[in-house]
Amino acid sequence: MQTEDSFTLDKASLMERSQEAMRSHLDEGNYSLREKIALTCRILFHNGHDSGLAGQITVRQAPGTYITQRLGLGFDEITPANLLVVDEHLKVVEGEGMPNPANRFHSWVYRARPDVNCIVHSHAFHTASLSMLETPLEVSHMDNCILYDDVAFVPKWPGVPVGNDEGELISGALGDKRSLLLAHHGLLVAGRTVEEACVIALAFERAAKMQLAAMAAGAIQPINPALATEARDWINTPKRNSVAFAYYARRTIKAHGGF
Repeated sequence: MQTEDSFTLDKASLMERSQEAMRSHLDEGNYSLREKIALTCRILFHNGHDSGLAGQITVRQAPGTYITQRLGLGFDEITPANLLVVDEHLKVVEGEGMPNPANRFHSWVYRARPDVNCIVHSHAFHTASLSMLETPLEVSHMDNCILYDDVAFVPKWPGVPVGNDEGELISGALGDKRSLLLAHHGLLVAGRTVEEACVIALAFERAAKMQLAAMAAGAIQPINPALATEARDWINTPKRNSVAFAYYARRTIKAHGGF
């Protein structure tokens, strides 16, 4: 059988060939939905997203309900067994305890965005630090392009997000984007899957850290929009997100143990 000369192929053909190979060969793990949620909490904790009891993850379940963690537990304490199922009014329908009252804005996002199945909100250190400057997140490096042209911004702090006004504001500001920077607050990621939301949240915090470092050295230079879009679409695929999630899960379990 004659081997095709890959040196004659254009970039688009090589990218598609690589994506097909990744879909065929890369291992994305085998976790239940509740395990993915608990692992996301542990992964976030392991990567600087902990801030006491602040922050939530929710995953859409049946219509009008979602899974979330119990208030009073840190990200590092979440297990598949201590998760709650709540309705959009934050009434517990399965499990013991209560959800974070700030989950109300998650309900607003789910109502506005039927494509969203997982929301991550955290006060990650560098993201929270950047938010104090009332400055949007700038995506200007290849590693961060999963976020390119996909980050909304709320420039003024609306206060503690436990009311309907805050939920309406946040869901409206998010629009059709997958992520949001809240001034004087933190980040929100609205993903199609748990894996996507987790990977984007990690990228968000790294991008904020890089931005703060770059701003201290000089003016951040923009990247080519067409190339940034190409990189975003190359990175943000279901397979890549699942494989990346599996890696972060292995790394976190190795460092902190299982459930």
